[in-house]
Amino acid sequence: MHTGPARAVGTPLTALALVVAVFALVLGGAGAAFAHAGLSGSDPADGAVLKAAPQYVTLTFTESVSFSEDSVRVLSPQNERVNPRPARHVDGKDNTARVELSGKLPQGTYTVAWRVVSADGHPISGAFVFSNGKPSETAAVVATGSPDDTAVGRLYGVFRYVAYSGLALLVGAAAFVLVCWPAAAKVRPVRRLLALGWVALTASTVALLLLRGPYETAGQLTSAFDPAQLGRTLTGRPGGALAVRLVLLAAAAVSLRWPARRTADGTGLGGRLHWAGALFASALAVTWAAAEHASAGIQVALAVPVAVLHLLAMGVWLGGLITLLLLLRRRGSDGQEIPASAIDRFSALAFGAVAVLVATGVYQSWRQVGSWEALSTTSYGKTLLVKIAAVVLVLCAASFSRRWTARLGHQASQATATAALVPAVSAPERVRVAQGVGAPTPAAGQEPGGAAEAPAADEPGDTAEAPRSEADAYRRGLRRMVTAEAVLGVVVLVITTVLTGTQPSRAAGEKAAVASAAEPQAQVVTVPFDMGTANHQGTVQITLTPGRVGENTVEAVVYTPDGGLATVPELRLSLTQDALGIGPLDARLKNLKGYWAAYDLRLPMPGVWTLNITVRTTDIDQVTVRDTVRITSLPG
Repeated sequence: MHTGPARAVGTPLTALALVVAVFALVLGGAGAAFAHAGLSGSDPADGAVLKAAPQYVTLTFTESVSFSEDSVRVLSPQNERVNPRPARHVDGKDNTARVELSGKLPQGTYTVAWRVVSADGHPISGAFVFSNGKPSETAAVVATGSPDDTAVGRLYGVFRYVAYSGLALLVGAAAFVLVCWPAAAKVRPVRRLLALGWVALTASTVALLLLRGPYETAGQLTSAFDPAQLGRTLTGRPGGALAVRLVLLAAAAVSLRWPARRTADGTGLGGRLHWAGALFASALAVTWAAAEHASAGIQVALAVPVAVLHLLAMGVWLGGLITLLLLLRRRGSDGQEIPASAIDRFSALAFGAVAVLVATGVYQSWRQVGSWEALSTTSYGKTLLVKIAAVVLVLCAASFSRRWTARLGHQASQATATAALVPAVSAPERVRVAQGVGAPTPAAGQEPGGAAEAPAADEPGDTAEAPRSEADAYRRGLRRMVTAEAVLGVVVLVITTVLTGTQPSRAAGEKAAVASAAEPQAQVVTVPFDMGTANHQGTVQITLTPGRVGENTVEAVVYTPDGGLATVPELRLSLTQDALGIGPLDARLKNLKGYWAAYDLRLPMPGVWTLNITVRTTDIDQVTVRDTVRITSLPG
């Protein structure tokens, strides 16, 4: 660690400046990418009106998904399930789900409700409708809202917080003992902190494993103990990662006391134990990275190890801070305090951990956000801004902590140097003086014939309390700053947990791009017509939005020859598709005082449709004109 206060402050500020520059560079040039699945298309399309009942319903997603027996349900108008078998992938494509329908379906509107698990372990859900023959009322009931907004979802979220906290305590306390102060393994609060981290992580992992099934399927809390559902959970990637984590924690339980025993018998902590601890912590972090955001999207081979480093750095820094805080507040019966050299080593370790946190966080932000605009327009981006602000505050607190550490280390160095000089000071020579008969008895602490011994005012003994008092002041200042840094670290941990359960901005942008590509822009048709007077030819502009199969909005505006708005007594629009003998479908335009509109025109088939437009210009004059428009459908 650097002991100079100026450098201790300058280094974090320099690192912060570099981080801001890199952040601007990577976010400024980012583009769109995949993360968190989204529905990109279906067959039948949403809102489609079919002439014949389909044999299958097929869903296509933006990335690979997994599903259970009830992941896709097709409900009749009477709310009866009409797909007797569960969904399957189509031709081995992991981003598809297909269900087979019953043989004969009555006419009416059917509801498709789906809930699948994306590659990063988060469930997503939705619903759409299609009609067989003609639309009808439907009694189908579909759950709405976020997949996490359930009793199981909220409980699952709580245990995710506990799991992250347990990881931080376990990794941070172990790193402090192994790297900074091996003697801390004999300190009871540190041993309790290690045990608390292990218990919190183990208990939360068991709870997450039991809740994973109902969390994915939106089941009841009581189904968490269903053996069949637990078996299905273990075969999935998130459930498998949780099971591996439990095995690692069981192995750790056997060896948790080893560092304390090695320190107690005086053998110390060897390099092999350091490597074993690092390997164990890395394996624990992999159980998160392999089943969450890092495991899906772009650059997975790079994103997973970066996520592992991010988690380890978080644990070393935050858990180490809490360990240091406990030791700074402790004054045992033996009076032993944490030495300044151990604080110095942790300061260097924490600085490295924060540097790794910032560097890996920049990469993860670029990968999950993708653009500056997404920072202010998506939930993930807004949450990330809050985390960035918290990290900046942490860096500021860390700079002050390093300043107090530097002062404490400097004071300890001075005290050591002073102590080394004390033996070199010659003790005052004692001279025997003859004592006369009847002379007074020497006072206590006084040699016969001499004055009572007392250190001179300028001797080292006079200033013995000053360094002690100064060291205590430095420790109190350091304790306050470490407390503030630890509190901010907990805030960062909470925000990080929220981010891991939030849809990444890239996902929102990707789904919007897919929807934009699937849904064409509004179709606009401008048709001239004779207004009934010489050389007066107006135009009527018809706009269909979105101009695809399903429900459309129709807006019609009539213009005069000079481009002004024209008021007409009546405007009618009907659509026909001559090739298939469909129509005419009446748009039922309504006069909205300036334009005519309809908001519920359903077009059942793609293709070229003929627009039949009737404009009545007076009480007795009207004209009918025609034009065509191409209606498209979503890709299946």
